Parts: sequence; structure tokens; C-alpha cells
Amino acid sequence: MMVAIAVLIITCPCALGLAVPVVQVVAAGRLFKAGIMVKDGSAMERLAEIEAVAFDKTGTLTLGRPRLVDAAKIEPVGFAVAAGLAAHSRHPLSRALWAAYGGQPRAFETVRELPGSGVEATTDEGLWRLGNRRFACSKAAGDAGDKPYSEVVLSLDGIERATFLFEDTLRPRARSSIDVLRQSGLELGILSGDRAAVVAKLAGELGIDHWRAGLTPRDKAEACADASARGQRALMVGDGINDAPALSAAHVSMAPATAADVGRQAADFVFMRDGLEAVPFAIEASRRAGRLIRENFALAIGYNVIAVPIALLGYATPLIAAVAMSTSSIIVVANALRLNRLQLEYNPVAKSGVAVPTTMAADDARFAA
Repeated sequence: MMVAIAVLIITCPCALGLAVPVVQVVAAGRLFKAGIMVKDGSAMERLAEIEAVAFDKTGTLTLGRPRLVDAAKIEPVGFAVAAGLAAHSRHPLSRALWAAYGGQPRAFETVRELPGSGVEATTDEGLWRLGNRRFACSKAAGDAGDKPYSEVVLSLDGIERATFLFEDTLRPRARSSIDVLRQSGLELGILSGDRAAVVAKLAGELGIDHWRAGLTPRDKAEACADASARGQRALMVGDGINDAPALSAAHVSMAPATAADVGRQAADFVFMRDGLEAVPFAIEASRRAGRLIRENFALAIGYNVIAVPIALLGYATPLIAAVAMSTSSIIVVANALRLNRLQLEYNPVAKSGVAVPTTMAADDARFAA
């Protein structure tokens, strides 16, 4: 009877039961401390498997706070019409245009937004459109050429009335984060609806060889679906309404907190800080979580392989069995807690030659505060 009781106690599968959930809880807590929210429990498993990362440009690789170029030279009437249309869109370029207009914008009764294209309104004058050149103009004319500026076109019945040029800035630590991802052996790419000249300039600055420009939301979703069809597990990082289909089609997805509501809903992860270091940090945390889960299974199985024969041979009393069973659970939990020590290692020297911070301790303290 004593041997039977000892065997029953020592084979209690507490360690096996804790192997996965305790790691997931610790990993989710560490990511949240770093400013990253996990929306799907299986997302970390999928993130640990990725082989490629695809980025949107505006609002993702950049801050999504574009600045209107030469606002003082824009014709006032067209500026007022464009600001009135832009007020009905959440696209970063539209919001920047609306914010740059200092007067009272023109009011429109009904404005319709077409994701990936722009906004339009029907008036007595005709059909006003504000968006990319392909959407706004029936005739190609007067584009920005090879200038590295994002472009928004205002048209009336397909005839261009004004062109607005914007420049944006990279997210903090974007270059060092891209370097970390490249050193991890991941294939990097950009999927953007912006002009080719703008995307090419940004890709050159970041050292990303694969990029596509002028994409519609459907094009982005098809690119992610094609990657899955080829057996390539890709992470999509995007922020806008235009990126929602791609975020849903990708193997796993991530969006900044500044993303449109539909983008945040479609993403598996949401990062709260401005810096792009959240992407390599989440990948590394997910990979380490996977390793810790495998280690926990090995510890739990190893415990049973060693302890069960001892109990069967009568060398373990129920008290010893209870202590051994509890110890195995404590070991599994302690092993999972190692994930709290995770710190993101940056490339020690950035492209500019300036030393890059090697930990996120300061950022963690500021976020906690």
C-alpha cells in the first residue's frame, strides 16, 4: 500500500501540466513589460517559426507622422478642399494634410473612403477625389517623378487640381532593429502602396533588397498568401486599413498601437512604443519560449523516468514522493522564469558608427513608470 501511494504521488503530472502554460504566461508578461501585447495564445508559437518579415512603409517603418512639403506654395482653394476631404480619412498622409491646413476646411456632406486608394465626394461641381494618382486622375500628369516624397493628388472629375508632397521620418532604432533581424537569418521585404521612388530610397537606407511599391490591399494580401503557399512562414508588420487583409493572411502579424482600429484587430501582436525594436524582441522572446517549453517537457519526463522506478522498488516513502513531485513543479516554474531575464541585444555598432544600446532596461523602466 505504501509503495502504491508513493507511486501515485510521484507520478502526479503537475510538471507536465505546467510545462506549456507557465512559459506562455511568463513570456506574455515579459512582452507586456516591453510594451508588446499578445492577442492570441498561439501567436508566439507561430512567431517562433517565421522565416521572413514583410513591412509596410508609412506608419510602420516610419513614424506615420509625415510633414507637408512647401505648404506655403499650395493654392488656397485646393488646399481647403483637400483638407475637407482629408478630415474623413485615417491615413497618415490625410491626417498630416488636414493638420497642416490652418484655416477652415471645406465641408462635405458625404465622403466615402476606399482603402488603398483615397477618399471621394460628389458635389454640384463634380466628383472630388483625394488619394494616390492612380485613383484620383484619369490621365497621368505632373507626378513627383523621382523625388523621394510621398504624394497625394486632389482631382475634380479625374483632372488633377493639386499635388501634395510629404516626407516622413524613420521609427526610432529602425536601422538597428533591421540589422538584428538580418543577422538572425530572416528574409526582409517591404510591401508598400507608396510610390516606387520613395520605397526604393527607404529600402536603400535600411539595406532591404526585396521591396514592392504601388500595392493595393489585395496585392499585399496576395503576397502574404503566396508566401504561405510556397511554405514560407512570414511575419507581416503593418498599421493601416490598407494592411488589414495582409495582416490576416500572413502566418503571424504585428501592428503598432497607432494603427487603425481594423489593423489592430487583425494583428496578433500590438506594440505600444514608437521604436521598431519590438519586432526583433518579440521574435526572440517567442523563440526562447519555445526552447523553454521543450526544456520543461524534458525535465518533466526525465523526472518521471528517474523517480517512478525508485518508487516502484519501494525506495521512496509517500513523504519523499510528495517532496519530489513538488520539486519537479518548482523546477519547471523556475526554468520558465528565466525568460524574465531576456534582454534584446542590438548590433553593437550602427551604420552611422555610433554605439547602440545593448539592453532595454531603461525603456522598460520608462514604460513601467
